[in-house]
Amino acid sequence: MAALGVECATVTFDTDGRILTVCGTFQGFRLKLLDPRSLATLAEYRMPQRPSTIEAITRLDFSKIFKDTSGGAYFYLDNQDRVVLADSRQHVLRIAHTRSPAGEWKFTVEDDWDLTPYVPHDCVSWTNLHPRGTCDPVTAVQPDWNGRIWWVTRQGRIGTIAPDDGAVRSVRLPGEEIQNSFSAAEDGVSIVSDHALYSLRADADGTPRVQWRQTYDRGTGSKPGSVNQGSGTTPTLLGDAAHPYAAITDNADHRMNVLVYDRRPGLPARDRLVCKVPVFGAGASTTDNSLIGYGNSLVVENNYGYENVTSPLLGKSVVGGITRVDVRPDGSGCDTVWESKERSPSTVAKLSTANGLLYFYTKEPHRLGIDAWYLTAVDFRTGRTRFKRLTGTGPLYDNNWAPITLGPDGTAYVGVFNGLVAVRDTTSPAS
Repeated sequence: MAALGVECATVTFDTDGRILTVCGTFQGFRLKLLDPRSLATLAEYRMPQRPSTIEAITRLDFSKIFKDTSGGAYFYLDNQDRVVLADSRQHVLRIAHTRSPAGEWKFTVEDDWDLTPYVPHDCVSWTNLHPRGTCDPVTAVQPDWNGRIWWVTRQGRIGTIAPDDGAVRSVRLPGEEIQNSFSAAEDGVSIVSDHALYSLRADADGTPRVQWRQTYDRGTGSKPGSVNQGSGTTPTLLGDAAHPYAAITDNADHRMNVLVYDRRPGLPARDRLVCKVPVFGAGASTTDNSLIGYGNSLVVENNYGYENVTSPLLGKSVVGGITRVDVRPDGSGCDTVWESKERSPSTVAKLSTANGLLYFYTKEPHRLGIDAWYLTAVDFRTGRTRFKRLTGTGPLYDNNWAPITLGPDGTAYVGVFNGLVAVRDTTSPAS
């Protein structure tokens, strides 16, 4: 995509298999429509530069960029293939892509909901380098079961937008920070702050209402590999109607724990925790990616030690580790099924239920200082590594928190520090 710094993080597909992705640059985020085979850009929509990028440039502190999840990094496609995202101006946009009779593609903003009356927006810009007020970026947007658009901000504001009339309702979690995305199910919306896990529903007028709140061990500080002092996981929803679960990790000092909660409303707080399973080594465990959930199984990776693209340079890597934890069928607790030593520094990993393989993006330490990155497949049942495929060497192949995304044709796409990598299976069905 460019010589440096055009990382395509979230990757989605329209109904015809074209890629819709938001790519981060130093000039601002870019919404792109890509050809899924050639990765050629078919259309581009330029979004405004994030305040954190301007701060990084003017203050020479590039950690500002790597610890900012706002500005469009999280987005979704609606049922008409339209992108819904929040830009760095605190506006939620609904953007369609269309093709002209001449064959040219373009993006069109169909809806623009202004959240600035509800969110502090005195943010750093090139014309406002020293703001005196408060800036509260919108972190993520998601639809709920009834079609409302939910949004959250870094400083703990939670709101909804009614798409038909644009009505906005919001509440705030005082003193709490939200840096992750969130999850929705028929029974409510699950959001994790740096203090607690929440289940919420919208009242008739759209106002978010807390159904239950469960605190967790947030530790005494952030760890290398964490955006903030708290859980780094978007809540993973799993189970069934009789046993609906929400899973996150905590930020305990000694060892991070996988936490599984019964998400049925009305339970006493003392009965909500299903299990607490410590994972990875003492003093070296954290994750800033959501857990994989399938059936009653959870898979978690260890990101301890990865902070940005400089962390694994010159042959270094993280301590690593991947663990599968299963909730017992009767809901009486959880058990560790297997542990892998693979090192996946910062990947949002994926499971293919068609072939039973988990896909990670891995890097091993190298005594000669070679930085080699691999698409790695791990058997979901056993935890054994099935294969590794080299994607490239050097920092431009670092995924830097971008996910692996499995396309409709089975292609694995990985956002990396200079664009997007596609890895395709060339094995014939007969073999």
